[in-house]
Amino acid sequence: MTGNRSGERAQPSGTPFHLWIVGGLSLLWNAVGAFDYVATMIEFEPYMSGFTERQLEYFYGFPAWVVSTWAIAVWGAFFGSVALLLRRRWATWLFGASLAGVVGTSLHSFVLSEGAEIMGTTGALFSVAVGFVAILLPLYARRMAHRGVLR
Repeated sequence: MTGNRSGERAQPSGTPFHLWIVGGLSLLWNAVGAFDYVATMIEFEPYMSGFTERQLEYFYGFPAWVVSTWAIAVWGAFFGSVALLLRRRWATWLFGASLAGVVGTSLHSFVLSEGAEIMGTTGALFSVAVGFVAILLPLYARRMAHRGVLR
């Protein structure tokens, strides 16, 4: 159902099938991001051995504010995916916080440091994909909230 013209919230409607698909895929995508974050923070050798020495120095040398924005990006998206699957309105806010975190980490990687050069073309393209998903998820959650699917 749709809301009325006075701006009132829409009445709850059934859960569309695509919510389960988007929610499930976003949870998997963001679980990989959460693993990457944790593995980097604890310097998990089997995972980190796939990076060059220069890349490791770059990751381990992140300023505290970058680690913080990265954590917000990762955990906001992960818990936003959980909230989406639970059909909770706060998924929108969590995805929004995640997007803000992605902006912060991207600012560091692409403007304030040599991150794009250090990670190479593949790393830069992956960062673009992360940013694209980070933009789409809060838009999707907002749309579902507006339609009354999220409560």
